[in-house]
Amino acid sequence: MTVKRRFLKKVLLVLSVLLCVPHCLSGTGTARSALMVVEGSEPDGEAQVSDDEDPEDLEVFQPTDQWQELRPGQAVPAGSHVRLDLQTGKREAKLQDSPGEEEEGGRQGTVNTESQTFTAQELKKALKHFKEAAVVPTDEEKEAAEALRAQFRPLDELKRDMEVLGMMMETDFQIMSRLLQQFNSSAASLEERVSALRELEYLVHQVDNAQDFITIGGLQLVIGTLNSSEAVLQEHAALVLGSALSSNPVVQVESVEGGALQKLLLLLATEQPLPVKKKALFAMASLLRHFPFAQQRFLKLGGLQVLEALFLSSGGASLRVRAVTLLYDMIVEKELILQHGLDPVPDASHEARLRQYSQVSLLPQLAERGWCGLVPELLASPEHDVREKALRALLAMMPPCRELYRGDRALAGALSLLQEQYQGLAESERGFGDEDGYFGELLGLVDSMLGKLR
Repeated sequence: MTVKRRFLKKVLLVLSVLLCVPHCLSGTGTARSALMVVEGSEPDGEAQVSDDEDPEDLEVFQPTDQWQELRPGQAVPAGSHVRLDLQTGKREAKLQDSPGEEEEGGRQGTVNTESQTFTAQELKKALKHFKEAAVVPTDEEKEAAEALRAQFRPLDELKRDMEVLGMMMETDFQIMSRLLQQFNSSAASLEERVSALRELEYLVHQVDNAQDFITIGGLQLVIGTLNSSEAVLQEHAALVLGSALSSNPVVQVESVEGGALQKLLLLLATEQPLPVKKKALFAMASLLRHFPFAQQRFLKLGGLQVLEALFLSSGGASLRVRAVTLLYDMIVEKELILQHGLDPVPDASHEARLRQYSQVSLLPQLAERGWCGLVPELLASPEHDVREKALRALLAMMPPCRELYRGDRALAGALSLLQEQYQGLAESERGFGDEDGYFGELLGLVDSMLGKLR
Protein backbone atom coordinates (compact mmCIF):
# COMPACT_ATOMS: atom_id res chain seq x y z
CA MET A 1 0.00 0.00 0.00
CA THR A 2 1.36 3.45 -0.92
CA VAL A 3 2.09 6.16 1.66
CA LYS A 4 -0.85 8.24 0.46
CA ARG A 5 -3.21 5.29 0.80
CA ARG A 6 -1.93 4.43 4.28
CA PHE A 7 -2.43 8.06 5.33
CA LEU A 8 -6.05 8.02 4.09
CA LYS A 9 -6.77 4.84 6.01
CA LYS A 10 -5.43 6.36 9.22
CA VAL A 11 -7.55 9.47 8.68
CA LEU A 12 -10.65 7.31 8.29
CA LEU A 13 -9.77 5.42 11.43
CA VAL A 14 -9.25 8.57 13.50
CA LEU A 15 -12.46 10.01 12.09
CA SER A 16 -14.35 6.99 13.30
CA VAL A 17 -12.98 7.61 16.77
CA LEU A 18 -13.98 11.28 16.69
CA LEU A 19 -17.47 10.49 15.49
CA CYS A 20 -17.87 8.16 18.38
CA VAL A 21 -16.61 10.48 21.11
CA PRO A 22 -19.59 12.92 21.33
CA HIS A 23 -22.00 10.05 21.75
CA CYS A 24 -19.73 8.41 24.24
CA LEU A 25 -19.45 11.49 26.43
CA SER A 26 -23.11 12.53 26.37
CA GLY A 27 -24.86 9.31 27.23
CA THR A 28 -26.42 8.64 30.65
CA GLY A 29 -28.08 5.32 30.10
CA THR A 30 -26.79 1.78 30.10
CA ALA A 31 -23.40 1.25 28.43
CA ARG A 32 -23.72 -0.62 25.15
CA SER A 33 -20.32 -0.14 23.49
CA ALA A 34 -16.93 1.27 24.42
CA LEU A 35 -13.80 2.53 22.70
CA MET A 36 -10.50 1.75 24.38
CA VAL A 37 -7.15 3.30 23.29
CA VAL A 38 -3.81 1.79 24.22
CA GLU A 39 -1.24 4.48 25.12
CA GLY A 40 2.22 4.05 23.68
CA SER A 41 4.54 5.04 20.83
CA GLU A 42 3.65 5.46 17.16
CA PRO A 43 2.11 2.33 15.68
CA ASP A 44 4.37 0.02 13.78
CA GLY A 45 1.49 -1.49 11.91
CA GLU A 46 -1.61 0.05 10.42
CA ALA A 47 -5.33 -0.48 10.49
CA GLN A 48 -6.66 -2.09 7.37
CA VAL A 49 -9.86 -0.89 5.76
CA SER A 50 -10.88 -2.40 2.47
CA ASP A 51 -12.03 -0.04 -0.28
CA ASP A 52 -13.71 -2.75 -2.28
CA GLU A 53 -16.12 -4.13 0.30
CA ASP A 54 -19.81 -3.56 -0.23
CA PRO A 55 -21.55 -2.30 2.92
CA GLU A 56 -24.37 -4.81 2.29
CA ASP A 57 -21.85 -7.70 2.51
CA LEU A 58 -20.02 -6.54 5.65
CA GLU A 59 -19.48 -9.25 8.27
CA VAL A 60 -20.90 -8.46 11.70
CA PHE A 61 -18.47 -9.05 14.58
CA GLN A 62 -19.76 -11.43 17.26
CA PRO A 63 -18.43 -10.17 20.62
CA THR A 64 -17.78 -12.39 23.66
CA ASP A 65 -16.58 -11.62 27.17
CA GLN A 66 -12.98 -11.95 25.89
CA TRP A 67 -11.00 -9.45 23.77
CA GLN A 68 -10.97 -10.48 20.12
CA GLU A 69 -9.22 -8.83 17.17
CA LEU A 70 -11.46 -7.03 14.69
CA ARG A 71 -10.84 -7.88 11.08
CA PRO A 72 -10.93 -5.11 8.43
CA GLY A 73 -14.46 -4.19 7.39
CA GLN A 74 -16.25 -5.93 10.29
CA ALA A 75 -19.23 -4.05 11.75
CA VAL A 76 -19.34 -3.77 15.55
CA PRO A 77 -22.74 -4.38 17.19
CA ALA A 78 -24.11 -1.85 19.62
CA GLY A 79 -23.14 -2.43 23.24
CA SER A 80 -19.64 -3.65 22.42
CA HIS A 81 -16.45 -2.36 24.00
CA VAL A 82 -13.75 -1.40 21.43
CA ARG A 83 -10.11 -0.51 21.98
CA LEU A 84 -7.19 0.42 19.71
CA ASP A 85 -3.62 -0.59 20.38
CA LEU A 86 -1.38 2.22 19.04
CA GLN A 87 1.67 -0.03 19.16
CA THR A 88 0.27 -2.67 16.85
CA GLY A 89 -2.45 -0.65 15.13
CA LYS A 90 -4.99 -3.43 15.77
CA ARG A 91 -8.52 -3.05 17.06
CA GLU A 92 -10.07 -5.39 19.60
CA ALA A 93 -13.63 -5.74 20.89
CA LYS A 94 -15.66 -7.65 23.52
CA LEU A 95 -18.92 -7.43 25.40
CA GLN A 96 -19.16 -4.56 27.86
CA ASP A 97 -18.50 -5.69 31.44
CA SER A 98 -19.56 -2.53 33.33
CA PRO A 99 -20.75 0.96 32.41
CA GLY A 100 -18.47 4.00 32.21
CA GLU A 101 -14.71 3.83 31.98
CA GLU A 102 -12.50 0.90 32.89
CA GLU A 103 -8.79 0.42 33.29
CA GLU A 104 -6.92 -2.72 32.40
CA GLY A 105 -3.13 -2.88 32.22
CA GLY A 106 -2.74 0.73 31.27
CA ARG A 107 -5.52 0.54 28.69
CA GLN A 108 -8.44 2.95 28.94
CA GLY A 109 -11.84 2.81 27.26
CA THR A 110 -15.06 4.76 27.03
CA VAL A 111 -18.56 3.41 26.81
CA ASN A 112 -20.65 4.36 23.75
CA THR A 113 -24.18 4.70 25.05
CA GLU A 114 -25.70 5.24 21.60
CA SER A 115 -26.99 2.42 19.52
CA GLN A 116 -25.69 3.86 16.25
CA THR A 117 -22.70 2.20 14.52
CA PHE A 118 -20.67 3.42 11.55
CA THR A 119 -19.25 1.26 8.78
CA ALA A 120 -16.17 2.15 6.74
CA GLN A 121 -18.31 3.03 3.72
CA GLU A 122 -20.44 5.41 5.79
CA LEU A 123 -17.32 7.11 7.08
CA LYS A 124 -16.07 7.57 3.50
CA LYS A 125 -19.35 9.19 2.47
CA ALA A 126 -19.25 11.46 5.51
CA LEU A 127 -15.71 12.53 4.68
CA LYS A 128 -16.60 13.09 1.01
CA HIS A 129 -19.54 15.38 1.78
CA PHE A 130 -17.97 17.06 4.80
CA LYS A 131 -16.92 20.23 2.88
CA GLU A 132 -20.13 20.32 0.87
CA ALA A 133 -22.27 20.80 3.96
CA ALA A 134 -23.56 24.35 4.34
CA VAL A 135 -25.91 26.16 6.64
CA VAL A 136 -29.07 27.26 4.85
CA PRO A 137 -29.50 31.03 5.54
CA THR A 138 -32.80 32.33 6.85
CA ASP A 139 -34.93 34.86 4.99
CA GLU A 140 -33.74 37.64 7.30
CA GLU A 141 -30.10 36.73 6.65
CA LYS A 142 -30.75 36.74 2.90
CA GLU A 143 -32.37 40.20 3.09
CA ALA A 144 -29.46 41.56 5.15
CA ALA A 145 -26.97 40.19 2.63
CA GLU A 146 -28.88 41.74 -0.29
CA ALA A 147 -29.02 45.12 1.50
CA LEU A 148 -25.28 45.02 2.11
CA ARG A 149 -24.59 44.04 -1.49
CA ALA A 150 -26.74 46.95 -2.75
CA GLN A 151 -24.45 49.44 -0.98
CA PHE A 152 -21.51 48.51 -3.23
CA ARG A 153 -21.03 48.44 -6.97
CA PRO A 154 -20.09 45.15 -8.66
CA LEU A 155 -16.39 44.63 -9.32
CA ASP A 156 -16.89 44.19 -13.06
CA GLU A 157 -18.74 47.51 -13.25
CA LEU A 158 -15.95 49.27 -11.35
CA LYS A 159 -13.35 47.82 -13.69
CA ARG A 160 -15.26 49.11 -16.72
CA ASP A 161 -15.54 52.59 -15.20
CA MET A 162 -11.83 52.67 -14.43
CA GLU A 163 -11.02 51.73 -18.02
CA VAL A 164 -13.25 54.56 -19.28
CA LEU A 165 -11.58 57.02 -16.91
CA GLY A 166 -8.15 55.92 -18.09
CA MET A 167 -9.17 56.53 -21.69
CA MET A 168 -10.59 59.97 -20.82
CA MET A 169 -7.58 61.14 -18.77
CA GLU A 170 -6.11 64.29 -20.28
CA THR A 171 -2.50 65.36 -20.04
CA ASP A 172 -1.62 68.92 -19.02
CA PHE A 173 -0.56 69.58 -22.61
CA GLN A 174 -3.97 68.51 -23.89
CA ILE A 175 -5.75 70.56 -21.25
CA MET A 176 -3.79 73.70 -22.15
CA SER A 177 -4.51 73.14 -25.85
CA ARG A 178 -8.22 72.76 -25.12
CA LEU A 179 -8.25 75.91 -22.95
CA LEU A 180 -6.54 77.94 -25.67
CA GLN A 181 -9.14 76.76 -28.16
CA GLN A 182 -11.86 77.78 -25.72
CA PHE A 183 -10.25 81.22 -25.29
CA ASN A 184 -9.90 81.77 -29.04
CA SER A 185 -13.38 80.57 -29.90
CA SER A 186 -15.54 83.31 -31.40
CA ALA A 187 -18.54 81.82 -29.61
CA ALA A 188 -16.90 82.01 -26.19
CA SER A 189 -18.35 84.48 -23.73
CA LEU A 190 -16.25 86.83 -21.62
CA GLU A 191 -16.78 84.63 -18.57
CA GLU A 192 -15.63 81.54 -20.48
CA ARG A 193 -12.46 83.29 -21.65
CA VAL A 194 -11.70 84.48 -18.11
CA SER A 195 -12.29 80.94 -16.84
CA ALA A 196 -9.83 79.58 -19.42
CA LEU A 197 -7.18 82.08 -18.25
CA ARG A 198 -7.72 81.10 -14.62
CA GLU A 199 -7.15 77.43 -15.39
CA LEU A 200 -4.11 78.21 -17.52
CA GLU A 201 -2.59 80.25 -14.69
CA TYR A 202 -2.78 77.20 -12.42
CA LEU A 203 -1.09 74.96 -14.99
CA VAL A 204 1.78 77.23 -16.06
CA HIS A 205 3.19 77.37 -12.54
CA GLN A 206 5.00 74.15 -13.45
CA VAL A 207 8.21 74.76 -15.38
CA ASP A 208 7.58 72.08 -18.02
CA ASN A 209 4.00 73.22 -18.60
CA ALA A 210 5.13 76.83 -19.02
CA GLN A 211 7.62 75.78 -21.68
CA ASP A 212 4.97 73.67 -23.44
CA PHE A 213 2.77 76.74 -23.27
CA ILE A 214 5.26 78.46 -25.56
CA THR A 215 5.19 75.53 -28.00
CA ILE A 216 1.42 75.66 -28.51
CA GLY A 217 1.40 79.45 -28.95
CA GLY A 218 -0.06 80.29 -25.59
CA LEU A 219 2.63 82.78 -24.55
CA GLN A 220 2.14 85.02 -27.58
CA LEU A 221 -1.62 84.83 -27.12
CA VAL A 222 -1.34 86.00 -23.51
CA ILE A 223 1.09 88.81 -24.39
CA GLY A 224 -1.30 89.97 -27.10
CA THR A 225 -4.20 89.92 -24.62
CA LEU A 226 -2.41 92.60 -22.56
CA ASN A 227 -3.71 95.03 -25.21
CA SER A 228 -7.31 93.87 -24.81
CA SER A 229 -10.06 96.44 -24.34
CA GLU A 230 -11.45 94.33 -21.48
CA ALA A 231 -9.72 95.15 -18.20
CA VAL A 232 -10.59 91.76 -16.69
CA LEU A 233 -8.84 89.99 -19.58
CA GLN A 234 -5.79 92.23 -19.20
CA GLU A 235 -5.66 91.44 -15.48
CA HIS A 236 -5.83 87.65 -15.88
CA ALA A 237 -3.49 87.64 -18.89
CA ALA A 238 -0.86 89.49 -16.82
CA LEU A 239 -1.36 86.97 -14.01
CA VAL A 240 -0.86 84.01 -16.40
CA LEU A 241 2.25 85.68 -17.80
CA GLY A 242 3.73 86.35 -14.35
CA SER A 243 3.12 82.75 -13.23
CA ALA A 244 4.76 81.35 -16.38
CA LEU A 245 7.76 83.69 -15.97
CA SER A 246 8.51 82.86 -12.34
CA SER A 247 11.94 81.17 -12.11
CA ASN A 248 11.71 80.04 -15.73
CA PRO A 249 14.59 81.44 -17.88
CA VAL A 250 13.22 79.92 -21.10
CA VAL A 251 9.93 81.79 -20.74
CA GLN A 252 11.78 84.97 -19.70
CA VAL A 253 13.82 85.00 -22.91
CA GLU A 254 10.79 84.26 -25.09
CA SER A 255 8.78 86.99 -23.35
CA VAL A 256 11.42 89.67 -23.88
CA GLU A 257 11.71 88.69 -27.53
CA GLY A 258 7.91 88.67 -27.80
CA GLY A 259 7.59 92.28 -26.62
CA ALA A 260 6.15 91.56 -23.15
CA LEU A 261 8.35 94.17 -21.44
CA GLN A 262 7.04 97.05 -23.55
CA LYS A 263 3.41 95.99 -23.11
CA LEU A 264 3.75 95.69 -19.33
CA LEU A 265 5.37 99.13 -19.08
CA LEU A 266 2.52 100.53 -21.17
CA LEU A 267 -0.07 99.09 -18.78
CA LEU A 268 1.77 100.59 -15.80
CA ALA A 269 2.22 104.00 -17.44
CA THR A 270 -1.38 104.45 -18.64
CA GLU A 271 -4.64 104.90 -16.82
CA GLN A 272 -5.75 101.40 -15.78
CA PRO A 273 -7.78 99.88 -12.93
CA LEU A 274 -5.75 99.08 -9.82
CA PRO A 275 -6.10 95.24 -10.20
CA VAL A 276 -4.64 95.45 -13.71
CA LYS A 277 -1.63 97.46 -12.51
CA LYS A 278 -1.02 95.07 -9.58
CA LYS A 279 -0.93 92.04 -11.89
CA ALA A 280 1.19 93.88 -14.44
CA LEU A 281 3.72 94.83 -11.74
CA PHE A 282 3.78 91.19 -10.61
CA ALA A 283 4.54 90.05 -14.18
CA MET A 284 7.21 92.77 -14.49
CA ALA A 285 8.96 91.60 -11.31
CA SER A 286 8.87 87.97 -12.52
CA LEU A 287 10.40 89.03 -15.83
CA LEU A 288 13.25 91.10 -14.34
CA ARG A 289 14.42 88.87 -11.47
CA HIS A 290 17.67 86.99 -12.23
CA PHE A 291 17.60 88.29 -15.81
CA PRO A 292 20.18 91.11 -16.19
CA PHE A 293 19.52 91.50 -19.92
CA ALA A 294 15.86 92.32 -19.20
CA GLN A 295 16.94 94.70 -16.42
CA GLN A 296 19.11 96.63 -18.88
CA ARG A 297 16.18 96.87 -21.29
CA PHE A 298 13.93 97.98 -18.43
CA LEU A 299 16.24 100.92 -17.61
CA LYS A 300 16.65 101.89 -21.29
CA LEU A 301 12.88 101.89 -21.85
CA GLY A 302 12.32 104.29 -18.91
CA GLY A 303 11.25 101.75 -16.35
CA LEU A 304 12.37 103.91 -13.41
CA GLN A 305 10.22 106.80 -14.63
CA VAL A 306 7.22 104.48 -14.88
CA LEU A 307 7.75 103.22 -11.31
CA GLU A 308 8.23 106.79 -10.12
CA ALA A 309 4.87 107.74 -11.60
CA LEU A 310 3.26 104.78 -9.81
CA PHE A 311 4.87 105.85 -6.54
CA LEU A 312 3.59 109.41 -6.80
CA SER A 313 0.09 108.50 -8.00
CA SER A 314 -2.75 108.91 -5.51
CA GLY A 315 -4.64 105.89 -4.22
CA GLY A 316 -1.85 103.44 -4.99
CA ALA A 317 -0.24 102.78 -1.57
CA SER A 318 0.14 99.06 -2.32
CA LEU A 319 1.76 99.89 -5.67
CA ARG A 320 4.32 102.12 -3.92
CA VAL A 321 5.41 99.25 -1.68
CA ARG A 322 5.57 96.80 -4.61
CA ALA A 323 7.65 99.20 -6.66
CA VAL A 324 10.17 99.78 -3.85
CA THR A 325 10.34 96.02 -3.17
CA LEU A 326 11.15 95.37 -6.84
CA LEU A 327 13.95 97.94 -6.81
CA TYR A 328 15.36 96.53 -3.55
CA ASP A 329 15.36 92.98 -4.96
CA MET A 330 17.24 94.11 -8.07
CA ILE A 331 19.87 95.97 -6.00
CA VAL A 332 20.53 93.08 -3.61
CA GLU A 333 20.51 90.50 -6.41
CA LYS A 334 23.27 92.32 -8.26
CA GLU A 335 25.38 92.81 -5.11
CA LEU A 336 25.14 89.15 -4.10
CA ILE A 337 26.06 87.87 -7.55
CA LEU A 338 28.98 90.25 -8.02
CA GLN A 339 30.34 89.52 -4.54
CA HIS A 340 29.67 85.79 -4.16
CA GLY A 341 28.98 84.55 -7.67
CA LEU A 342 25.91 82.79 -9.00
CA ASP A 343 27.10 79.33 -10.05
CA PRO A 344 29.04 76.84 -7.88
CA VAL A 345 31.25 76.00 -10.90
CA PRO A 346 31.91 79.14 -12.99
CA ASP A 347 31.68 78.63 -16.75
CA ALA A 348 31.38 80.77 -19.88
CA SER A 349 27.70 81.57 -19.19
CA HIS A 350 28.59 82.59 -15.64
CA GLU A 351 31.11 85.10 -16.90
CA ALA A 352 28.58 86.44 -19.39
CA ARG A 353 26.04 86.97 -16.60
CA LEU A 354 28.60 88.82 -14.50
CA ARG A 355 29.29 91.16 -17.43
CA GLN A 356 25.59 91.76 -17.92
CA TYR A 357 25.03 92.55 -14.22
CA SER A 358 27.99 94.95 -14.24
CA GLN A 359 26.27 96.88 -17.02
CA VAL A 360 23.05 97.35 -15.02
CA SER A 361 23.59 100.85 -13.55
CA LEU A 362 20.57 100.81 -11.24
CA LEU A 363 21.87 102.67 -8.16
CA PRO A 364 23.24 105.70 -10.02
CA GLN A 365 19.98 106.08 -11.92
CA LEU A 366 17.95 105.76 -8.71
CA ALA A 367 19.89 108.66 -7.19
CA GLU A 368 19.55 110.62 -10.40
CA ARG A 369 15.79 110.10 -10.60
CA GLY A 370 15.25 111.27 -6.99
CA TRP A 371 14.46 107.91 -5.40
CA CYS A 372 16.70 108.77 -2.43
CA GLY A 373 14.03 111.24 -1.35
CA LEU A 374 11.03 109.10 -2.24
CA VAL A 375 11.68 105.91 -0.26
CA PRO A 376 11.87 107.58 3.23
CA GLU A 377 8.20 108.57 2.83
CA LEU A 378 7.24 104.94 3.49
CA LEU A 379 8.57 105.17 7.06
CA ALA A 380 5.45 107.17 7.97
CA SER A 381 3.27 104.10 7.28
CA PRO A 382 1.56 102.59 10.35
CA GLU A 383 2.26 99.08 9.01
CA HIS A 384 5.41 97.40 10.30
CA ASP A 385 5.80 95.40 7.08
CA VAL A 386 5.91 98.57 4.97
CA ARG A 387 8.46 100.13 7.34
CA GLU A 388 10.61 97.01 7.11
CA LYS A 389 10.68 97.13 3.29
CA ALA A 390 11.50 100.87 3.38
CA LEU A 391 14.37 100.37 5.87
CA ARG A 392 15.87 97.57 3.81
CA ALA A 393 15.61 99.65 0.62
CA LEU A 394 17.23 102.67 2.36
CA LEU A 395 20.15 100.56 3.52
CA ALA A 396 20.57 99.13 0.01
CA MET A 397 20.51 102.65 -1.50
CA MET A 398 22.96 104.07 1.06
CA PRO A 399 26.05 104.33 -1.26
CA PRO A 400 24.62 106.96 -3.65
CA CYS A 401 22.27 108.52 -1.08
CA ARG A 402 24.42 108.79 2.06
CA GLU A 403 25.20 112.52 1.84
CA LEU A 404 21.56 113.37 1.20
CA TYR A 405 20.43 111.27 4.17
CA ARG A 406 22.97 112.82 6.55
CA GLY A 407 21.54 116.27 5.89
CA ASP A 408 17.93 115.16 6.11
CA ARG A 409 16.71 116.15 9.63
CA ALA A 410 13.23 114.77 8.95
CA LEU A 411 14.71 111.35 8.21
CA ALA A 412 16.84 111.45 11.36
CA GLY A 413 13.78 112.38 13.45
CA ALA A 414 11.67 109.60 11.94
CA LEU A 415 14.42 107.04 12.61
CA SER A 416 14.76 108.20 16.24
CA LEU A 417 11.03 107.77 16.83
CA LEU A 418 11.11 104.30 15.29
CA GLN A 419 14.13 103.39 17.44
CA GLU A 420 12.30 104.37 20.61
CA GLN A 421 9.16 102.49 19.59
CA TYR A 422 10.92 99.29 18.57
CA GLN A 423 13.07 99.28 21.71
CA GLY A 424 9.91 98.96 23.79
CA LEU A 425 8.39 96.33 21.52
CA ALA A 426 11.63 94.33 21.46
CA GLU A 427 11.79 94.44 25.28
CA SER A 428 8.26 93.00 25.40
CA GLU A 429 9.30 90.20 23.05
CA ARG A 430 12.30 89.34 25.20
CA GLY A 431 10.02 89.32 28.25
CA PHE A 432 8.12 86.48 26.60
CA GLY A 433 11.35 84.61 25.90
CA ASP A 434 11.65 85.60 22.23
CA GLU A 435 15.22 86.86 21.94
CA ASP A 436 15.22 87.03 18.13
CA GLY A 437 11.72 88.37 17.52
CA TYR A 438 10.36 90.42 14.64
CA PHE A 439 10.52 93.77 16.47
CA GLY A 440 14.07 93.06 17.54
CA GLU A 441 14.92 92.59 13.86
CA LEU A 442 13.28 95.91 12.96
CA LEU A 443 15.19 97.61 15.78
CA GLY A 444 18.40 96.23 14.28
CA LEU A 445 17.54 97.77 10.89
CA VAL A 446 16.86 101.18 12.48
CA ASP A 447 20.11 101.03 14.47
CA SER A 448 22.05 100.13 11.31
CA MET A 449 20.51 103.04 9.44
CA LEU A 450 21.33 105.53 12.24
CA GLY A 451 24.86 104.15 12.48
CA LYS A 452 25.50 104.80 8.78
CA LEU A 453 24.28 108.40 9.11
CA ARG A 454 26.76 109.35 11.86
